[in-house]
Amino acid sequence: MSNSDAANDPLSFVRRMWGSMGFSLPNMVTPTLDVEEIEKKIKDLKAVESWLKMNLSMLQMTIQGLEMQCVTLNAVRAMGQMAGSYTAGAGAGASEDSPGTSLVAGSGNEALRQATLWPLTLLQQMQEQMQKAAATAVQASQGREEAPKS
Repeated sequence: MSNSDAANDPLSFVRRMWGSMGFSLPNMVTPTLDVEEIEKKIKDLKAVESWLKMNLSMLQMTIQGLEMQCVTLNAVRAMGQMAGSYTAGAGAGASEDSPGTSLVAGSGNEALRQATLWPLTLLQQMQEQMQKAAATAVQASQGREEAPKS
């Protein structure tokens, strides 16, 4: 290295000192003084970090999906148990000739029927709200178009 290089490089003294020791230490023990090598390590570590973040988000999504599946299966199982209990109640109500028990069994079957149709009911309500919102938007846009003309 020339004197001008030593003047421009503040770490030249350290490089000369470590170079004259006669043996090289591993990179983890001795810090590197090469800026390009440090930048390369930073780039590599950032790539690993982004890969790990992606895997973490995929793992979290998988866990959430499995939790939702577990909740859904538990709900279906509970609905099946409810249906079984209502069917047993309806069978007992049919053997007895009292109108009160058949009415209770009928209301249980109706409740079960409504419970199984709730997704359809929810979709219908959402469609109605979207249609109302679209109609309101059309009316508002027509009102804006007519306002400047008058």
